[in-house]
Amino acid sequence: MVLNYVWAGFFIIAIVVALIKCFIFQDTQIFELLVSGVFDSAKTGFEISLALTGVMTLFLGILKIGEEAGAIRLLSRIIGPFFRKLFPEIPENHPALGQMIMNFSANMLNLDNAATPFGLKAMESLQELNPSKDTASNSQIMFLVLQTSGLTLIPINIMTYRASMGAADPSDIFMPILISTYFATLISLIFVMIKQKINIWDRTILLWLSGLTAAIALLIGYLSTLSQQEVETFSKIYSNLILIAVIVSFIVGGLIKKIDVFDTFITGAKEGFQVAVKIIPYLVGMLVAISMLRNSGVLDFFTDSLAWVIGSLGFDTQFVDALPVAIMRPLSGSGARGLMIEAMENYGPDSFLGKLVCIFQGTTDTTFYVVALYFGSVGVTKVRYAIQYGLLADFVGVVAAILMAYMFFL
Repeated sequence: MVLNYVWAGFFIIAIVVALIKCFIFQDTQIFELLVSGVFDSAKTGFEISLALTGVMTLFLGILKIGEEAGAIRLLSRIIGPFFRKLFPEIPENHPALGQMIMNFSANMLNLDNAATPFGLKAMESLQELNPSKDTASNSQIMFLVLQTSGLTLIPINIMTYRASMGAADPSDIFMPILISTYFATLISLIFVMIKQKINIWDRTILLWLSGLTAAIALLIGYLSTLSQQEVETFSKIYSNLILIAVIVSFIVGGLIKKIDVFDTFITGAKEGFQVAVKIIPYLVGMLVAISMLRNSGVLDFFTDSLAWVIGSLGFDTQFVDALPVAIMRPLSGSGARGLMIEAMENYGPDSFLGKLVCIFQGTTDTTFYVVALYFGSVGVTKVRYAIQYGLLADFVGVVAAILMAYMFFL
């Protein structure tokens, strides 16, 4: 129901603003801009689904081999104790646990194309356990909120963009992103656990969260001793090496278990094509609504108003010009990426704003896109509190990003 109101609200707000701009401010081109944006977004939604087809076909095929070979069960046994505390509705050794682990691992390495198929497969498995098929379960909401918190260990894509824009040190946003995204994940996780009445003080949960915090601290400490080029090399080599290692280990494991790896791959790959086709209407609907909101000028009005309020209170307003990226990020990944590149072009990649927009891009995630994609793929229409808590994760990430930018770069 929330998604229903949000989707309709985007259209209504956009039309109201467009009417005001047309009849009061005499902007005669506003409706032409809205209509062209609608068609462009519809085309983009289809193209995204089409582009996902090949990737999903590949990785769901590989994932199927991993399932048959027992790799997913092995991962579930290792991380299962922690995940079973976070997802008490999931039975022990259920495939959804391993699939979520694969999804989170790919996300943390910034391997978006690999993460999506694993995530969609995990959502499908969670839907099998869902007693009310049109309503999001607690496990599905926990999974979605952890997705939208955008935990990233190695933001290689953003460093690549910075390098292409001529940044003197493309990796200087690495630690601010890592710290910001970790806080976003940790705080959103705690809030969802409170909402779902999960015992935060459970010994297993405390041990895992303490261990993860220590591991991230050690990684930050090690990478801080490397040069910019060494950090980039480390990121490129190990993120891709881990991905290739997963693929090869699944195939080798299948051969050891004496399963027909190619036929198993084909079986899983067919599911990828079916899911890609199924999500087209959901993506098109959400992207068109976001386009209306963006092209009507609502986002510009919001940031201008916010700058006035913050300035009136006597606070520094340097960060406000970067906020369009933070606002756009939950709505559209490609839109936020475009605004990030535009900001680096206008202000310079080594400016405070040029660095802040990159931290925003690496810390938050496309909440509405993720909700539409993942819930749409399994036919869930009542998302309950998933959007509110997903946006909470984004908000925490934005606040942390601003604080980190001031700490590191001013």
